[in-house]
Formats: sequence, C-alpha cells, structure tokens
Amino acid sequence: MVNKTISLKRLIGWVGWAVLTIALTGCQGPTQTSGNPAIRKSSTPPSYMLSVNDLGSRLGLSVATAGNPYYELKNASNRVLLFMYENGKVYVNGDSVASVGPVVDVNGTYYVSEILLSQIRPYLQSGQSTWTPTPQPSPTPWTPRTGAGRVVIDPGHGGKDPGAISYLGHYEKDIVLQISRRLASILQRRGVEVIMTRRDDTFIELEERAAIANRAEADLFVSIHADSHNDRVHQGFTVYVARSASDTSRQVGRSLENTLSRIGIPSKGLRSADYRVLVQTRCPAVLVETGFLSNPNEAAMLLDGGYQERIASAIAEGIINAL
Repeated sequence: MVNKTISLKRLIGWVGWAVLTIALTGCQGPTQTSGNPAIRKSSTPPSYMLSVNDLGSRLGLSVATAGNPYYELKNASNRVLLFMYENGKVYVNGDSVASVGPVVDVNGTYYVSEILLSQIRPYLQSGQSTWTPTPQPSPTPWTPRTGAGRVVIDPGHGGKDPGAISYLGHYEKDIVLQISRRLASILQRRGVEVIMTRRDDTFIELEERAAIANRAEADLFVSIHADSHNDRVHQGFTVYVARSASDTSRQVGRSLENTLSRIGIPSKGLRSADYRVLVQTRCPAVLVETGFLSNPNEAAMLLDGGYQERIASAIAEGIINAL
C-alpha cells in the first residue's frame, strides 16, 4: 500500500481481525458456510477422502507446513498450497488449479477429497531440479533509445514503515523489495540502466524517492507496492498514474496492465491517483500494486520466489514494450 505509515487504529484493526479469525477457525468448532466448502468435524473420515499427509505421499510430496490457513506440500521440483477454509484454492507451482473442496477434521487430522490426486498430478513437474516459473514468451529484443534507457525502481516503504501486513504476518516492505530486486536484475540483463531508491530495509521519505529520479534525469519511475483491504476477498493488481499523467506514463501503465494480465493475475485496471511519488517526479511515472496481502491466497503467492519472478518478468516486459 502507498500509505506512508500505519495508524494505531489500523494496527488495532489487524490485531482484532486476527484474533477474531483465530476464534472463528481455531477455538470454536468450524461452521458450515452456506454454498461454500468449510471444515467440519467428524469421528471418522468419509470413504472418498484421504488425509493431507496421504495426499502428499501419493503425489511424491512431503508436508512442509501444516495447519491453518494452509498446508504446503513440497519436493525438489514442486510446491503445492492447499488453503483449508471456505473457497480455499489449490496452487501448484504458482498456478491456481482447483478448489480444495470439502475438508473434514478427524481428531486434528485434515482429510480432503481423493479427487484432488487427479486434479494436482497433471501440473506437477518431474525431475529433481528446483522449480522455476513457466517461461514467458521472450519479447522482441530491445535496444535502449537515446534518453530512454534509465529506469528508477522504487520498492515501497522500508525501515520503520512496514507498509501493509499480510494475512500471514509478513511485511509489504520486504516482499516488494524482493520483487524490485528481481525486476532490476531482469532489466539490467536487457541493457537498461537501473537505479533503485533503496536496496535494503531503509526508510526513505516519499519526497526523496521522487528526488532520486529527478536528480538522475530518469526516463521512467516505477514504484512497486502490495495492496491491502479490510475485505480479504479483494485480489489482483492495480496500475496507477497521476491524474495529470503524461501520455507516456499512461502508455507505460497500459503496457504493464497488458503484460501482468497475460500471466493470469486478475486486473483491477489502470487508475489515476495523486500519490506524491507520482506527482513529484518529472519523468513518466507509474505505481504498481502487485496483489492484496490481505487476501490469503495472494499473500502466500507473493511470498513465493517463483511467483515473484513471474511478476518481475511481466513488469520488465511491460516497461521494455512501452519504451
């Protein structure tokens, strides 16, 4: 998020919400939400279900993380996330492939439908190498034009300003720094000169971020953030430009929206907002909210290195296509 600090009220809201979540999902018996699969308790598992441990074993995966809100199954080549709540999804190597369906709690052991075996197995990668994201089509080779090859990447927040706090307790400032580093590396390999407003966990005033771009006479300023909302169902990326943005800023924004949409991230569109880092930079400027940390699915995805690489690659392609 682009707010500079988190107010006490907001912190209290998060804590209160977290406590409420624990109370509803852990301390009390699970309840059935109408129309949605939800965890229910039973003394014996239904015949068509198997434990999450057995599911992983039959897929050649071991349980790396167990419990609410998700199970993580892994081997050397694959990572599977199963979100154990209503409308929970199944992710394989960064891609949503199925709904987890009904979940049954038998004395603390979670059981899921055996059909997940056939839904997950086709997406697993063979071999022993560490998983890497599906290669994206390489954009047309690009040679920086005169005056169009210097990009300032601005990882939002930092230091005393953590930004948004994810459903799993991770900080926006750390996630966007990781994505920004990946983006910088990709652009540099493509011959683009890159300047980063911060390379570590440092607090930098908003005005100074814009000043860095102005002093460098940058050709483009790209601020990287992650969003948050009180309603955890919100998901997807958003690209912002200033209300008085130049045609070039809007062109870059449309290009980023296009390339991010192509890798399957829901788009909330190209929007206008007078954030200081957009208004005070003299060069074309955009701000990208890469996803919602308040959404359990997206929060977990944004922590994944492979998913971060996909986002960074899409942003890099959008930049190169527009310049």
